Amino acid sequence: MSDVVALVAAMATDKLDSPGEEADCGRMSRHTLSCWGRLLVLSSLTLGITGTIPLAAQPPIPPAFGPHVGLKESDFSGCESYTMQDRIVGTYYFYWYCAETKDHLVDEDGSDALTDHPATLDGFSYRSTAWHKKELRDMMAAGIDVVLPVFWGAPSEQDARAGLHWSYTGLARLVEAREELLREGKRPPRVGMFYDTSTLQHNRWGQHIDLTTDYGRRWFYATVRDFFSLVPPKHWAMLEGRPIVLLYAAGFARAHDQSFLDYTLREFARDFGGRKPWVASEISWRVRADSRVAWGGALGLRNPGVAALGPGYDHSAVPGRTPLVVPRENGAFYERNWLRFLRRPSHFVVVETWNEYHEGTDIAESREYGRRYIELTRRYTDLYRQGWKPPWPNGGYQGSNSVSATYRGSREERGLTLLDQEDGRTAMRTLGGQSCLAIRPTVHPGRYIYFAVDDSFKQSEPAAFVVDLEYYDASSGRLALEFDGSDVNAPFNGAYSSAEPSVNLQGSRSWRAARFVLKGARFMNSQNGGADLRFAVDASDFAIRKITLTRAEP
Repeated sequence: MSDVVALVAAMATDKLDSPGEEADCGRMSRHTLSCWGRLLVLSSLTLGITGTIPLAAQPPIPPAFGPHVGLKESDFSGCESYTMQDRIVGTYYFYWYCAETKDHLVDEDGSDALTDHPATLDGFSYRSTAWHKKELRDMMAAGIDVVLPVFWGAPSEQDARAGLHWSYTGLARLVEAREELLREGKRPPRVGMFYDTSTLQHNRWGQHIDLTTDYGRRWFYATVRDFFSLVPPKHWAMLEGRPIVLLYAAGFARAHDQSFLDYTLREFARDFGGRKPWVASEISWRVRADSRVAWGGALGLRNPGVAALGPGYDHSAVPGRTPLVVPRENGAFYERNWLRFLRRPSHFVVVETWNEYHEGTDIAESREYGRRYIELTRRYTDLYRQGWKPPWPNGGYQGSNSVSATYRGSREERGLTLLDQEDGRTAMRTLGGQSCLAIRPTVHPGRYIYFAVDDSFKQSEPAAFVVDLEYYDASSGRLALEFDGSDVNAPFNGAYSSAEPSVNLQGSRSWRAARFVLKGARFMNSQNGGADLRFAVDASDFAIRKITLTRAEP
């Protein structure tokens, strides 16, 4: 796989998110996309199309795969549902492994495909009801409410010879396992859907699906329909009586608009007793859904509505990738992200992931960590349901009225920390007779200067702040400040809220001052690289010497 940079475009603007890797989809049953590779397709880039069938040759969409379709309201008698007042914990469940066939265990060259490893390979297979049953028991021990099987089923994969047919086989075995646990008087996690939208581009029929077309809308709905047709309603994870569906990234679709989701809701109600799915769309989708979720929680907490967090990341075993490790720190990284979430909780949080062993994001029992992460998860899921809020972190800026960063000769960062990113490179220079921090060109269209706010300065609720900036007006253009705020209409559910006003740069080659007002700032580290705010520079040259962030007067 070739290294690329993931342009995670924030709706209407090209905002760089993270370095990433292209998906190796030549053999779909081999590996999942990497966590960084997944961030790649959150962008609005159109990926290369190969092997597609001409539009006129589009195969017909087959009928529902499973028997549980054409339901009536009476079929939901006795079914349970979560409410918006409940605190729900889910996890992504990767069930494509098979010890017998070595699927997702051994690379094509015979080398180990996994970074972390299951505790045993005995019976380790998506075909095994006993294996699914063991995983569900462990999820119960961890305090998981909703299991989200990563579903690669698509109309093209119904044929038993299809490379992704394991999605159907494994899901049926998971349902059998849950049924057995119910008969034993247990309360295993309920089953929601994680729609891995990779299949919109990578599938047996070679179709690259345009969700603005009738065929595309029917394809998308058929995937959702097939999943739930294999799961009897008593096993569904529902929120306010509606089955839970989380969507992966929009970037695999050739195009999309609101119509595909509206069609899915309408057709699902027709086939499933009047019920409509409760949909949380990944933040790259330009649609109105019930909530939003962001991929990448294993690298650090993300919370655009449905929160995501995880234990760290390490794809060392995956061939051809640039090394990328977010250390687990013996569980400390995971605990920090739980604590950050508990200070500002939402009603739904997803652990990323239960068992993605390729990329080391697993919390399931493993050879490397035993049951440590199951136990840690249980500790924090219990605290979450109890409504416990951890104290705000101690630090040098607790109770301070302002924090600042100064770049006159040396860096003096007092509560604001510069974070260089792929689309935000800086260097110390001398301009206008003074030492300062200047932008550097990158291969990306945007030029940004990122900062993180010290946790001890933050507040539990959104608040107003003022930013005072001393800058060198080196060239003409425009300057804006974007911050992690509460504007749900801003990119990434407010992560790039706009401060007021923006500034016209004149190219006067002099030092100037500007003031920005930030309303409803959350500072939840939702921007690229965990930043809380950034300066967006539309100019060929620009520099700063001091930034001060001050709490606004009540």
